[in-house]
Amino acid sequence: KQGPVASPMSMRSVLTSGSCLSPPPPPPPPPGPPPIFDTETAKDEGTASRSALFAQLNQGEAITKGLRHVSDDQKTHKNPSLRAQGPPVRSPTKSHTPSPTSPKNSPQQNHAPVLELEGKKWKVEYQEDKNDLVINNTELKQVAYIFKCNKSTLQIKGKINSITIDNCKKFGLVFDNVVGIVEVINSRDIQIQVMGKVPTISINKTEGCHIYLSEESLDCEIVSAKSSEMNILIPQDGDYKEFPVPEQFKTAWDGSKLVTEPAEIVG
Repeated sequence: KQGPVASPMSMRSVLTSGSCLSPPPPPPPPPGPPPIFDTETAKDEGTASRSALFAQLNQGEAITKGLRHVSDDQKTHKNPSLRAQGPPVRSPTKSHTPSPTSPKNSPQQNHAPVLELEGKKWKVEYQEDKNDLVINNTELKQVAYIFKCNKSTLQIKGKINSITIDNCKKFGLVFDNVVGIVEVINSRDIQIQVMGKVPTISINKTEGCHIYLSEESLDCEIVSAKSSEMNILIPQDGDYKEFPVPEQFKTAWDGSKLVTEPAEIVG
């Protein structure tokens, strides 16, 4: 307050003479571009939705005008007949997947044993532990079908057209003559004794099959597929000699066709 007043010329000289002072910093960079989304538009949409919601709530008693009137006969608590109809039906829009249930083991059914002639067919079924089964008075056109017989033995006397053994276990068959074929299917531990003649015996999907041939049936043809433990017993000197049926085969190309022969098992 007591010093002299500085003139503008003296202030300019003082600023120019201060060579040691650093220049002022550069101005800050300009602000970046605005964000892509429009905040004003989003704010307007939010405000509009809230306004519509408050408008619906402020209707008061008028808000119930859009509801459908339900008469007393359509109300369950006032109409006993509706209650008797049961619960309401599930909406079709909701998918309902039944829960998987574990399969229940059905009890094994016990079938009555059968041994009867039905037309031209002898039916022998569900025989258990029967070793005295006999079929007499056979005819040439008749056939025999043996199904699910276990631990049993059947004798067929006379001449018959064909015999089929299906799904049997530990079953024995003795017959006199067959003019057609004897078939063994899906069985186990089967024994067959031929007393007279038979042209063909077929063994399919069977485990364990012993066939006793007679002197008259030595020309019988044995056809087998998908089977094991098959043996043919040939009568020799008052006894039987056992010969196994091959289960393993080898096939080779001879230049014009395939040649298949039993494979020898080296012991």
